Amino acid sequence: MAFGRTNDYFKMLVGLIDYSCQAAVELDSHLKDFDPEHLQLRLTKMHAIENAADEGVHEIYEKLMAEFITPIDREDIASIAYMIDDITDAIEDVLIKIYMFNLKTILPEACEFCEIITACCETLRTVFREFANFKKPKALQDAAVAVNTLEEDGDRLYMQSVRKLYVENRSPLEVMAWTEVFYRLEKCCDRCEETANFVKGIVMKNS
Repeated sequence: MAFGRTNDYFKMLVGLIDYSCQAAVELDSHLKDFDPEHLQLRLTKMHAIENAADEGVHEIYEKLMAEFITPIDREDIASIAYMIDDITDAIEDVLIKIYMFNLKTILPEACEFCEIITACCETLRTVFREFANFKKPKALQDAAVAVNTLEEDGDRLYMQSVRKLYVENRSPLEVMAWTEVFYRLEKCCDRCEETANFVKGIVMKNS
């Protein structure tokens, strides 16, 4: 299937997942070298990434509204764009929650989560780089399966991390805060898996 006559939507979707990857790297970098004094600056940098991603979504939407022929259903392209944007939003939300709860130290499990999230986003970028070749979907499907596996790793880490909070002798406020942060971290993995599965469904529909 050829690209749209004037717009390469597949390339634009890769551009959107690039923002998710940038957000994941930013979160990983901040939590592994955490300094609560720099959190406000990190939030500003993260929001700049999220805002650029929003603009990318709006650009795709506007082009879809103006173009008659698209390489796949315009509704599917729009849905994917919004799903990718949800990934970037979810990553930013983790940093927001850390700021809101005024956390002063980072638990090692959060850094483990960041490694999984970064891997999820990078693998999902492979999915979208292969999306234009959906008539030969082997590499895309392999990458999507890898995202599913990473999400399962996130599920296990979430269960273990939350249990550890309640086993250790921590203050109720700390337990509450980290339970929410771990939940938000796990949701980043979920968003990646949901997007990969949606793309697989579109490939099947257009095969």
